[in-house]
Amino acid sequence: MNRNLIFKTLGLVLLFEAAAITPCLFISLYYGENDLQAFLYSLMIVSPVGFALAMTPVNSKDVGYREGFAIATLSWLLTALFGSLPFMFSGALPCFVDAFFETMSGFTTTGASVIDNIEALSHGILFWRSLTHWLGGMGTIVLILALIPSLKVAGMQLYRAEVPGPTKGKVLPRILQTSRQLYKLYLIITGAEIILLCIAGVPLFDSFIHTFGTVATGGFSSKNMSVGAYDSLAIELIIVFFMIICGVNFALHYNALRGNLKSYWRDHEIKLYLGLIIVSVLLIGGNLINTLGYQPGEAFRASLFTVSSIITTTGYATADFNSWPEFSKFILLALMFVGGCAGSTGGAIKNIRFLILFKTASRQLVRLLHPQAVVPVRLGKDVVPEIVVENVQTFFFLYIFILAAVTAYISFLGYDIVSSLSAVAATLGNIGPGLGLVGPATNFSAMPYSGKVILSLCMLLGRLEIYTVLVVISTKFWR
Repeated sequence: MNRNLIFKTLGLVLLFEAAAITPCLFISLYYGENDLQAFLYSLMIVSPVGFALAMTPVNSKDVGYREGFAIATLSWLLTALFGSLPFMFSGALPCFVDAFFETMSGFTTTGASVIDNIEALSHGILFWRSLTHWLGGMGTIVLILALIPSLKVAGMQLYRAEVPGPTKGKVLPRILQTSRQLYKLYLIITGAEIILLCIAGVPLFDSFIHTFGTVATGGFSSKNMSVGAYDSLAIELIIVFFMIICGVNFALHYNALRGNLKSYWRDHEIKLYLGLIIVSVLLIGGNLINTLGYQPGEAFRASLFTVSSIITTTGYATADFNSWPEFSKFILLALMFVGGCAGSTGGAIKNIRFLILFKTASRQLVRLLHPQAVVPVRLGKDVVPEIVVENVQTFFFLYIFILAAVTAYISFLGYDIVSSLSAVAATLGNIGPGLGLVGPATNFSAMPYSGKVILSLCMLLGRLEIYTVLVVISTKFWR
């Protein structure tokens, strides 16, 4: 294993994190708040450690799968570990477990929080809290690949270890080009939403905060009532639009910008994704009208925002859906498992995997009737390789197994089954709020420390899609 290259790359990750902390320092200066020292102390720790690791001499830049998996997993752990320092030094979250939970939630774009009064936070801490979303949305490794040409030889292994989805499609032949184009697109979408939110009446600072949470499908807000604090249809529709497009494979957006709009229509995953949104909005809206007496406009407005927020794993809220009818909550819980599309900033299992699982089940029925038949799994005209089918089946099993095991542990801590199940689904799927005691009107602050640590690990497993983390913690990996 090329340990020196691992150390060097981790050092670069920490230096980028130090660079990301710097704007928060200037924001603290601008607003004249007392968190300036928190960022200075953080920089005094992160920068030297990052610099020392980055200076590690490297003879070969070639990276195999072992190095790729190690770098991806350890970089996320280190960014969460060192990223928790501003929370601790500022006193916003003096307890390390709470600070680590909040930071891991930020970088993995989960959006689960342990902070009871968000509006009491300083501007610098609020900005750092949401900036972790934006950095984690497209991925720190993808950012490094975009900015460090010297890693282009190693690029594909790092890219495969971090980018979500059963297939790791590239928009351009070289990973360096792909990474740069993806981040350019990410910046364009970010800038567009900031401008539109400002036009809709959101203050500039809050526009940045909510844009970071939207394009990364993270969900951190600067308001205790989340987006519902604005009570504005225009603001909600802007955020809904960007949540939905950021739940789509970014390679499709890139192709569309180059004039290939048909790529949307030809993609089977996006059809399922949009279909689920439409059907869920209609079902929940109708349920709210019939059960709670909502007016149609009010019902479908709340339904559209909540469904978009949950399926994209963003986690923003305009209503306390924990108080909705059981049928509506069941649909939302189901959407927590589905999530966005592969290659998006969304989390959970992903639409493409459910498509492949459904096709695989259909194939098995045909084989029962015709045992000698050769029936490939197809998505449209494309045949899905058997290795991908096997990967999806194993991933689904591991996802459900981890979900069940951690749910059992959280229930052992005293939480009811709905709260336990949704807490794990919300963290493993990188969603944020769950149901019951961890619903949109509450948070994870009352969770025992052991529960927060386990759920933090679930966030990491969900963001790196299980395999990367499990490989690194296996005993065979380090032999």
